[in-house]
Amino acid sequence: MAAKNRPETNKPVKRIFAKTEPSNPASKKPKLAGSKPSEVSQSKDFKKPFNPDKRKQKPFKSELQKTDGNKEKNQSLTKRELRLRAKELAEARKKKRKRHYDLELELASLWEKMRQRNIAKETRSKLISEALQKMKGKIPEIAGSHVSSRVLQTCVKYCSQAERDAVFEELQPHFLSLADNTYAVHLVKKMIDNASKKQLAGFISALHGNVASLLRHMVGSVVVEHAYQLGNATQKQELLVELYSTELQLFKDLVSIKESRLVDVISKLGLQKASVLRHMASVIQPILEKGIIDHSIIHRVLMEYLSMADKSSAADIIQQLSGPLLVRMIHTRDGSKIGMLCVKHGSAK
Repeated sequence: MAAKNRPETNKPVKRIFAKTEPSNPASKKPKLAGSKPSEVSQSKDFKKPFNPDKRKQKPFKSELQKTDGNKEKNQSLTKRELRLRAKELAEARKKKRKRHYDLELELASLWEKMRQRNIAKETRSKLISEALQKMKGKIPEIAGSHVSSRVLQTCVKYCSQAERDAVFEELQPHFLSLADNTYAVHLVKKMIDNASKKQLAGFISALHGNVASLLRHMVGSVVVEHAYQLGNATQKQELLVELYSTELQLFKDLVSIKESRLVDVISKLGLQKASVLRHMASVIQPILEKGIIDHSIIHRVLMEYLSMADKSSAADIIQQLSGPLLVRMIHTRDGSKIGMLCVKHGSAK
């Protein structure tokens, strides 16, 4: 029985061995052919983790020599020489960045002489004439510079009337762009202070159509307020009309000085009160949001609005004004009236 059972037990073993025999190349060729591409694709898709140290390439010998040479030069220089070298590099960068850098340096040296208090008038007038001659034709371009604007202010203050008129004519087409410049705004104010009546009227007419947008600007609002303070009653009315309504801008010639109050203007021209108040609210809201509340022209507009608006419309403005903003405006005549209107129409809170 043992001899009979041996071949029976060996047969299945031989069959299993034959199936898994790796030495038979004929039976395994198709399987190997199908399995190789998958192994190759797996090896291609596999990526090694990034090693930043290997990416760093060693510099060439020439680069190493350059860096070593610069280090040796810097070490050989003294502290004073290093400062002078850094100053030269800074000036070279400024020349590339600023178009009129050399002119500004010349003007700065002249300005240091002309602004002295103990200088003779003749010497100062010569220096001013020399500076204006160098700036001729370039004043609008350099007026926004930190240095050139100061030089121009001194020139406008001490120059003759003919020279001042020449500067005004050159700057007149560019007043709007200079009005909202941080440095040029001081020059514009100086020009308005020294302007004749005709020049002031021309400047105020140049502001037409841009009064509301300039009042929303922290720098530009200063120029509008300065012109409002220096203008006569008619010119003040022209500036205020732009803030009241777009319709009033069309009929500004029909508005006389007698109708100084907005209620009288609306009744004379037969305008709709609701549309005027709506336009005024659209002008006032952004000004209050930015906190530009120190100017008397804004006080006048607010006073006219609160005297005409209904309770719901006035409540929104009063809520914004209640607090630190109201304290900043009660020093003027219209501002004190606004304070009384806020107390009158405001809630207990």
